[in-house]
Amino acid sequence: MSHSSSSERALADYGWDEERERSFTAYRAKGLVPGRVIGVDRGRCDVVTEHGAVRAGTSLVRSADPVELPCTGDWAALRPGRDPELAALLPRRGVIVRSAVSRSSHGQALAANVDVAAVVVSAAVDVKPGRVERLLALAWEGGALPVVVLTKIDESADLPWTVAEVRRSAPGVEVVPTSAVTGEGIDALQAVLTGTVVLLGPSGAGKSTLGNALLGAAVLETGAVRAQDNKGRHTTVRRQMVRLPNGGVLIDTPGLRGVGLLDAEEGLRRTFADVEELARDCRFGDCGHESEPGCAVLAAIAEGALDQRRLDGYRRLQRENAWAASRADARLRKERADRWKAITKSARAAARDRRR
Repeated sequence: MSHSSSSERALADYGWDEERERSFTAYRAKGLVPGRVIGVDRGRCDVVTEHGAVRAGTSLVRSADPVELPCTGDWAALRPGRDPELAALLPRRGVIVRSAVSRSSHGQALAANVDVAAVVVSAAVDVKPGRVERLLALAWEGGALPVVVLTKIDESADLPWTVAEVRRSAPGVEVVPTSAVTGEGIDALQAVLTGTVVLLGPSGAGKSTLGNALLGAAVLETGAVRAQDNKGRHTTVRRQMVRLPNGGVLIDTPGLRGVGLLDAEEGLRRTFADVEELARDCRFGDCGHESEPGCAVLAAIAEGALDQRRLDGYRRLQRENAWAASRADARLRKERADRWKAITKSARAAARDRRR
């Protein structure tokens, strides 16, 4: 039996395919084996391989950019043995990135090689359209197909209004109402979740409870929300990948308190495709949708075809994304300047040595 057929059969449940196998030829020639990162913590990671799961080091794949570090969902070339090490990360088919919690100009990778991003929204509390739009922008930018999952519909005070509010914030995106308690909507949701699925949402939205409903067992740790404000506590402390019984894999993530955008221009365009479509009919190509004559966006708002809140949300996220991009540009300029200073200093030192 060939290495190729063995790895394809053992790793197929985690998304390994013929294209990845073909691209891995050079790594196999070096004695490396393929694996998928299913969890990362304390500078090491859990990796599933064709021979089972191993705990591996990451010292060989360090990077100054946090986004380039191993994250759950990555495919890697692994150096096997008594002390396994990741030797290289394979090219990603997209990665979901948010602005780092530290407010630095770096990003934070949440999950790699994701096919579907389930944006989890609780129906037990008032919907926050801006948060839904942020998560959708992250999903689109990361190359994933977003699906909005409305959880806890058995606790909703006005379900029709809640569903309508979510759909206004996610035009063109499938919205699936569910209840892990009654089981309503779970079958419908399983039908649209394929490949690698990541759950995105704040603490208390019911991500882990939803995950357990999809898994058919209490695999993921869950916790109750606070009664006074319906906010959840972090029960999921790291991103972890588990296999789904009907095929594919699921990545559960810790609750996202802050969801900052970072270089998400394409994600914003797709999230606000309704605004972008209207803007194409504006009289002026650089229309700011403020008070310009012939503005199709303002006309749609006046006619009730577009909510003013929707336009305001688009502008707010565009400003935030532009600010994040300017910080990243400034950091890159500084890094280039620092490298040039180091090169110049080294060259001067070498010149002094030659003169001696």
